[in-house]
Amino acid sequence: MDVNVRYYLSMNSDVEKRNEDNYAFLRRIGDKAGIVFHLEDHVALAPEVVFVGGGGVEGNFKRTMGDLKDPIIILTSGENNSLAASMEILSYLENEGRKGVIVHGSEDDMAESLNNMIAAKRAINRIANMRLGQVGKPSDWLISSDVDAVKLKAVSGMEIVDITTEEFFEEVKKKTYEDNEYTLDLKKHEFDKDELEKALCIYGALKRLKDKYQLDAMTVRCFDLLTPFKNTGCLGLAILNAEGIYGGCEGDMQSLLSMVIIGEISQKPVFMCNPSRIDTTNKNIILAHCTLPVNMPTEYKLMTHYESGLGVALKGHIAEGEATIFKCSKDLSRHFVKKGEITANLDEEALCRTQIVLHLEDGLDYFTTKPIGNHHLVVNGDYAKAVEEFFKLLD
Repeated sequence: MDVNVRYYLSMNSDVEKRNEDNYAFLRRIGDKAGIVFHLEDHVALAPEVVFVGGGGVEGNFKRTMGDLKDPIIILTSGENNSLAASMEILSYLENEGRKGVIVHGSEDDMAESLNNMIAAKRAINRIANMRLGQVGKPSDWLISSDVDAVKLKAVSGMEIVDITTEEFFEEVKKKTYEDNEYTLDLKKHEFDKDELEKALCIYGALKRLKDKYQLDAMTVRCFDLLTPFKNTGCLGLAILNAEGIYGGCEGDMQSLLSMVIIGEISQKPVFMCNPSRIDTTNKNIILAHCTLPVNMPTEYKLMTHYESGLGVALKGHIAEGEATIFKCSKDLSRHFVKKGEITANLDEEALCRTQIVLHLEDGLDYFTTKPIGNHHLVVNGDYAKAVEEFFKLLD
């Protein structure tokens, strides 16, 4: 990972030796963190980290901080009054209503913290200008998942764009879409060709709405498609997600913004799913849904949508191993995140098509005591600490 650093060097004596020590420190941290630091001494474009190389730099920081984006990550070596200067800088930032955080401790801890903080900061900055489309209102059973657009904008910068189901339906009726690598691969799978074409036309409608309204993400009241079109949005959302456009089901905006956050932190495809069954003895939770990003499973086959028996849904095999489960509240004031392990993919008849077993050492009681709605988000890999940093830095 490449990271731009603004380097503030103390003007104490023996500057050459201080530079040598500081560069060696950065190399050690970078090697541990898998980071390549780029230092340009106050003129770095879009610096993401401030490195305080010693004391006496506070005034220089104040004069040159204008182009730094919050939250400002302040790295200190712990030598040459670096920590003291960093504390003065952080205090000044807080007095000015700015956000910052000091990275300090053992080199191993600093390396881990930097990775998590940079992932969190990049996500905060990327989501700030995102436009989230809501095609129709949340499905009737999602009684706790509506989102206040004004509050969300104030907290995160994300903007909600309302789109009527009527406009969506008019696009579906055009029965057109443009082929791409995902549609072409889907057509190679064994399934009813007419039904697949209908599902791909729904994808085309969603893609045109995405382009028209310049959306970064969208959620669709997809069950409304069942009666007029005898099809579902499962396949369309699966393709959109693979293309990097977050796509959520059932008009669930709360889950969509959760999907955006964990997706931007992890830079991985996101599985939006239902908790289906909890095994408290073995500390497992079964999660299932009829759509997931086409580029997430190691393999997949096409089936109908579980509840309706209509349309085209994906039954995918998600790679076993470390995973993260996440959900945040509609105003981002509360969140749940846990590192877990995907231990199996199931093939049960009475569940939605893609089914995984997620092992959680702790946190299962959350689902039956204080859950944040129904749908939850799963990504491959461990991003729990990065999520925690996201909310600390966002606060």
